[in-house]
Amino acid sequence: MIKLYVMGIGYKPLDKRAREIILDCKVILASNRLIEVLRDYDEFDMVKDRIKVINNVDETIDYIKSAISHQPIVLLASGDPMFFGIGRRAIKEFGKDMVEILPDLSSIQMAFSRIKEPWDDAFLISLHGGPDPEKRRRLPYDIKDIPLLLQQQHKMAILTDKQNNPSEIAKAINSSPVTHYPSLILYVCERLGYADEKITQGTPEEIAGMTFSEPNVVIIKSIVNSQQSSVRFGLKEAEISHSKGLITKDEVRAVTIHRLRLPLEGVFWDIGAGSGSVSIEAARLYPQLNIFAVEKNKEQINHIRENKKRFNALNIEIISGEAPDALINLPTPDRVFIGGSSGRLKEMIVLIKQKMVSGIIVINATTIETLSESIQCLENNRFNVDASEVSVARSKVINGKKHLNALNPIFIISGEKIP
Repeated sequence: MIKLYVMGIGYKPLDKRAREIILDCKVILASNRLIEVLRDYDEFDMVKDRIKVINNVDETIDYIKSAISHQPIVLLASGDPMFFGIGRRAIKEFGKDMVEILPDLSSIQMAFSRIKEPWDDAFLISLHGGPDPEKRRRLPYDIKDIPLLLQQQHKMAILTDKQNNPSEIAKAINSSPVTHYPSLILYVCERLGYADEKITQGTPEEIAGMTFSEPNVVIIKSIVNSQQSSVRFGLKEAEISHSKGLITKDEVRAVTIHRLRLPLEGVFWDIGAGSGSVSIEAARLYPQLNIFAVEKNKEQINHIRENKKRFNALNIEIISGEAPDALINLPTPDRVFIGGSSGRLKEMIVLIKQKMVSGIIVINATTIETLSESIQCLENNRFNVDASEVSVARSKVINGKKHLNALNPIFIISGEKIP
């Protein structure tokens, strides 16, 4: 079978097999930048007359489709073609049987080796959307997501491009509403493998005022104090700003979040959010989840604002108003928690049924009447219903001895809508 050889270059000499292939192939595809890299290879003078320059990815794929039936082709790539590179596109277009990947080191490997840091514990993303502004790739993450990701990751590596460059990344961190970070160090690794390679280290404030040559990658490392907590789940009531007694108790909150089965991404409505304790726990667990905390009470809204700021919960949007009216213009929910209904539970569930394609509603009830109404409303709207009672007793010291003090039981009702 005629093969398409996707060959990474940039950081080490070609191995024996890669050398044999590139010397044997009659067509070698490369961009202008990769020709510049290839000039430093011993094989360049032997293959330079066979190089065809195409700087556009789509045009490159079209050319391969027109020529691959006649002869094998080498497609030069930067570093490891399977690390946010053209290898993925090549396999998608031509299939695994026709494509052979011959990787070099990745730029991320090189960057971490230059700053002498391990990278097996780093979070890796690409902000490289492509050179053509009209045809930029849709990326899983955007530059505006970096402050949120830094709350969850202590070490990140970012592939950049001209638009999402180191200075803009630093500016996004500086302009974030997050009130505090662990101390951050940014490393900008410019033109790795070239003669003018350069490594710059600085704070976000320092990097934001600089300019850098392309190509480059950015590594962000947080200097975490040993006293700083890395706990993502299990906030205590005392840690959350709330009006006395008006908070979903720790044990009930844990069961509620378990019953919600929250997705990594999507939309979560927290109706009657109170102090926002459920929203805050969900935001810390799932930073890519879009959370809407709906509350009508001004004092409670102030608690939500304070908790959002305290825990850097950027993915929470506070909706001031009474449900169901306040829900009408919100995006379609995947999950809904109803902690308070103000006597309008039936209307809420009807509206949620209309907007929700599939998903789960969880309702917390303190009375048998609300339990009965919740089950009936959910069943009438064709939700699959389940219910539990959570009874909690906490230890309390009386006369030097520990006793168990019972809290009021809570009914947890869940309804699942199947599309």
